[in-house]
Amino acid sequence: MAERPRVVLGVGGGIAAYKACEVLRGLTESGHDVRVVPTAAALKFVGAATFEALSGHPVHTDVFTEVPEVQHVRVGQEADLVLVVPATADLLAKAAHGVADDLLTNTLLMARCPVVFFPAMHTEMWEHPATRDNVALLRSRGVVVTEPDSGRLTGKDTGKGRLADPREIVDLAKLLLAKPNALPRDLEGVRVVVSAGGTREPLDPVRFLGNRSSGKQGYALARVAAQRGAEVTLVAAHTAALPDPAGAHVVSVSTAAELQVAMEDAAAEADVVVMAAAVADFRPAERAECKIKKQGDGSAPTVTLTRNPDILAGLAQRRRPGQILVGFAAETGDEHGSVLDHGRIKLKRKGVDLLVLNAVGEGRAFEVDENTGWLLSPSGLEQRIPLGAKSELAATVWDAVAELVRAQGRRQ
Repeated sequence: MAERPRVVLGVGGGIAAYKACEVLRGLTESGHDVRVVPTAAALKFVGAATFEALSGHPVHTDVFTEVPEVQHVRVGQEADLVLVVPATADLLAKAAHGVADDLLTNTLLMARCPVVFFPAMHTEMWEHPATRDNVALLRSRGVVVTEPDSGRLTGKDTGKGRLADPREIVDLAKLLLAKPNALPRDLEGVRVVVSAGGTREPLDPVRFLGNRSSGKQGYALARVAAQRGAEVTLVAAHTAALPDPAGAHVVSVSTAAELQVAMEDAAAEADVVVMAAAVADFRPAERAECKIKKQGDGSAPTVTLTRNPDILAGLAQRRRPGQILVGFAAETGDEHGSVLDHGRIKLKRKGVDLLVLNAVGEGRAFEVDENTGWLLSPSGLEQRIPLGAKSELAATVWDAVAELVRAQGRRQ
């Protein structure tokens, strides 16, 4: 791969084409060399000058421009990744059946790197048997066709078929550049519940006890699981700054008590439960009805705390036969042992099938885009997870979960 990863950004002729500009900016600003290849219809929504200004490359749609450069061959050959944003029903059909009538469709035939389609169309078009057959055919060839989002479409229509958030598209693009095989469809039919974010325990109407969790790791887990075919419920605590993962059902909560109820409800029918949220260990024993005022004598009020329930331990006690349980542990070393020592103890105490162990501290794990740690299991697995994007860690976790799912299938 080149020092600057070479990405081809194909743009289909749909109203969501304007969002391709945000994807383009996100990729170029993070150091990628992006060549935009739109269809002629796409240029009716966004002009070539916009794509050229943002990418720094000329934009063409046909195979008869710059013929000596053999663009219809070179563009696909030299790419490290090809994205199609948005992928219309027409483009999916052409790609599935090998139609090559412009520069983009020629590029799709020439590419030997990962190719990813991000669909965007009305719900009826996405659900039409022809489109579903085309998607299945592309996936059978190893092409990644992502699940679209649900929400507002054009006009007054809403439903499944909305283009994924540009930030999610950029994140998945980076994941596939780092791990080209990160999104196999190996979780089809698997019901997954993931928790994310950090709970807040009210002290008074203004203040709360909380933690530094941003929810980014839990969202990455939900995003990758949905794109690997799982049916995903995401229970999220205070993650408003993050785009909902396409294909996931999001349940919003605030306190540890609310998180416990939501997770127990969702886990009742789940095949895999991942507890990635950072739960406040303690909450004020009493919540003040009015804002606690400063004392005139300069003294500070005394706040009595009580323990919150151990949600992960409770899920382990209630788990259904065959249910896979994954926990997260944020640890620091101390005089009693290293981070890994504490992780081994927690693995035994929690009764989980997999434990993701993170060493935490300033600039590590919380409120950052990268993560590292260990993946532990009762069988003795102690896999070191190298520092990388949180989506890469998520893919590593789902690789291990998928192996457990396959093992269960072999035993049945």
